[in-house]
Amino acid sequence: MSEKYDLGGGWSATGASGALRPGWLVGREAECETLDRLLADVRGGESRVLVLRGEAGVGKSALLDHLVAKSSGCRVVAATGVQSEMELPFAAVHQLCVPMLDLLDSLPGPQHDALGTAFGMRAGPAPDQFLISLAVLNLLAQAADERPLVCVIDDAQWLDRASAQVLTFVARRLMAESVACVFAVRDSGETDVLPGLPVMEVGGLRDADARTLVNRVVPGPLDEEVRDRILFESRGNPLALLELPRAASAGGFVAAATGQSLSGRLEDGFQRRLNGLPADSRMMLLLAAAEPLGDPALLWRAAGVLGVDTTAVDEADELIDFSDRVRFRHPLVRSAVYNAAVPRERRQAHGALAEATDAATDPDRRAWHRAHSAAHPDEGIAAELEHSAGRAQARGGLAAAAAFLERAVGLTPDPGRRAERALDAARAKHLAGAPESALALLAAAEAGPPDRLRRAKAESLRAEIALTSNRGTSAPAILLKAAKQLEPLDINLSRDTYLQALLVAIGVLPDWNGITEVAAATREAPPAPGAPRATDLVLEALSLSYTRDTLTAEPALRRAVDAIMSEETAPAEQLRWLWFINFSVMGLWDDEASLELTRYYLRLIRDSGALALLPLVLSMSTMMLLFEGDLAEAETQNEEAKANAVAADVWTTSGAMVQTGGDLGLAAWRGDEEETEHLAEVIAKEGAVRGEGRTLEISHWVRSVLYNGLGQYEKALEAVLQASVDHRAPSGCGVQWAPLELIEAAARTGRHELASRTLERLSRSTRAGGADWGLGLEARCRALLCEGEEADRLYREAIDRLGRTRMRVDLARAHLLYGEWLRRERRRIEARENLRTAFDLFTEIGMKAFADRAARELQATGETARKRNIETTEQLTPQEAQIARLARARLTNKEIAARLYVSPRTVEYHLRKVFTKLGVTSRHQLEDIL
Repeated sequence: MSEKYDLGGGWSATGASGALRPGWLVGREAECETLDRLLADVRGGESRVLVLRGEAGVGKSALLDHLVAKSSGCRVVAATGVQSEMELPFAAVHQLCVPMLDLLDSLPGPQHDALGTAFGMRAGPAPDQFLISLAVLNLLAQAADERPLVCVIDDAQWLDRASAQVLTFVARRLMAESVACVFAVRDSGETDVLPGLPVMEVGGLRDADARTLVNRVVPGPLDEEVRDRILFESRGNPLALLELPRAASAGGFVAAATGQSLSGRLEDGFQRRLNGLPADSRMMLLLAAAEPLGDPALLWRAAGVLGVDTTAVDEADELIDFSDRVRFRHPLVRSAVYNAAVPRERRQAHGALAEATDAATDPDRRAWHRAHSAAHPDEGIAAELEHSAGRAQARGGLAAAAAFLERAVGLTPDPGRRAERALDAARAKHLAGAPESALALLAAAEAGPPDRLRRAKAESLRAEIALTSNRGTSAPAILLKAAKQLEPLDINLSRDTYLQALLVAIGVLPDWNGITEVAAATREAPPAPGAPRATDLVLEALSLSYTRDTLTAEPALRRAVDAIMSEETAPAEQLRWLWFINFSVMGLWDDEASLELTRYYLRLIRDSGALALLPLVLSMSTMMLLFEGDLAEAETQNEEAKANAVAADVWTTSGAMVQTGGDLGLAAWRGDEEETEHLAEVIAKEGAVRGEGRTLEISHWVRSVLYNGLGQYEKALEAVLQASVDHRAPSGCGVQWAPLELIEAAARTGRHELASRTLERLSRSTRAGGADWGLGLEARCRALLCEGEEADRLYREAIDRLGRTRMRVDLARAHLLYGEWLRRERRRIEARENLRTAFDLFTEIGMKAFADRAARELQATGETARKRNIETTEQLTPQEAQIARLARARLTNKEIAARLYVSPRTVEYHLRKVFTKLGVTSRHQLEDIL
């Protein structure tokens, strides 16, 4: 066997010619062993993910070639990121999935349609990226059913944004699918394009291996001083070990520029080699560098447009391979070629590529090349880019739409039209997650000819950007300013903006005074011009809640609910406002109305595919389940909410609320003081950074529940006062449950005036709702402040009313408080009955702190509480328990997979483990155990 050795980029050099071709790896034994083990695990039925990270030329692509060569018996699919200003949506994902599209029909309908639309194979509404991601995950899983699948993604730092998000999602959710996803990414010190995935750092070769490589690269004797210089300059980089000897043999080293990176020096070396090529050879290389498709036929047509002799490419075969797919020998060659060309040459190349591209089959690529060929503003090209942006957005490619629009701005000659396009581009950039670019485009929009409507829209967008870039507290004022500017121009849009200002204020302002000031400003909004829309009714209800009280706002709130639930209201409007209306309805203490709204909202989100909203709604549902005392189902929904938040990459917005209402709530309800305080500390730090006032308040309230359960009332009062800092705040907004904990803690610590004042505020909302949950809670709280027969009557009323609801936790707490009062009244037999009921309920629910408090009280009456039973399900992991409960609810594996963003095979894998741990053999048996 002839010896070959790696020189980076998946290519090797042999003999005197230094010709590059696939070869043997030197000094990479450990890395190759890691990849071999990865393949063994995948062949064994498991999934593996790995990111190879290192500098340019270090040999990442060579390791990928090794992986492919060793993948006998596996199906291999590949994609490569290409450095380009253009972000064609899902381009790399499409490249990866093309060989498997014959399996597309096996996907569930919504996933099939989403992926087909994203790939431009069918027309339809813009697909949700979660559905696209789930479709790709299941497509890979289906392919792996036939034989193990190896996905190889090179130059991942240049993946289009949409593809990077989808592939990160897929890699995080792989578990038991016999799939390997291995990425190679250049370490540039910038933001990680593949966050959270396991990484193997690929460094330079050891000195001995580097010497071996140099000896094989250089055919003849080499001066030791030159050899040492090569080794020093290369730092073990295989590509440098090839290029630096070439520089030396061509007349010595060229001095490195101050601070110039090794990759920069290597690129300079490639550029010097270009200078020795004929003009036609350089132009052929430039055409290839400007076109990421790598389609030889397209390049031949473009060369014909320029009159370039295509045989000239033979002179450059050491730098590029023109075969079935054009491939540069190393990514640095591509950038060196493009950067070496002068602007006029680049415009010529792009112009030829535009003319060679079929306008009917690939209009967007043609438009992009036309844009790069333009030396001056051109309305025709700008309009073409605008059409491309619309098509990109229809396929779910926001980043691509933003790129098209941004380029169109620079090519628009008319100042007014340019400003309008700049505003559109800014909104697209914001939605695509690029706030700094969005702000720069906003400045361009505002620099256009004076236009009050455009300026008001720009102010509104500036507020939205502030909300997502840790500057949220400034957003309400910006929105109020925009709403005021819109009043004489568009009343409906003005009222919408006023409502948005109030909703943002509720979410981010740290004190109630600030919120009520915004609410007062919204009351000054001009009246609706016609019959009130759902938006108008929501604005009226919320502004009344904050400027008056819940009792005054209740009729308006009921009207808003009816309007939003009406068939005449578009789903988009329902999705927009249901969260806030449901939150307000909770403040009426109407558990049945809240349950109906939450179920409706969840169904609407799942049916519409608007899954970005799902974490917030699931967190709301989780909180209601905690009050109901169904901790198992609460944990299931909390896990789904977290999986959705992570999969959707929305942790910075809704994830904190998910964690607060879910993980923290579950820990407090279970009485785990250490975990509750740990999570509260984490949430406090993150909330302070983001300025999330409501999140911090919810955290304090949850801690007060824990400490009331532990009987540590001073701590409970200290915590809840931080969650209820202004007693003028309507209990229907903010942390509406905080008054319950405050009243109990204040009564137990002798702060009766504080408790009475809080009770009066609470009673306005409970009476406004008129439901048994609210009226039962009011009776329970009022009993704490009464004595004798009145206290006895109120406790009995509380138990009677709460017993008619689903709220088992509040019922158990009523029995506990009544039992404690009866014991102090020396009515031991009645006390034991209520304390025993409370203990049994808390034990069944799993609320250890409250159960222990009931047990202590029961013991004080002379009776010992029975031992707690440990649930069988405690041996399951959270994900196993979640899947088991969904299976118990008779969801199929496919339905569970769609709910949790995993593949059906992963569901099957977890269910097998569940059956083994619980000693069952079928799903039906889960109903008896869980």
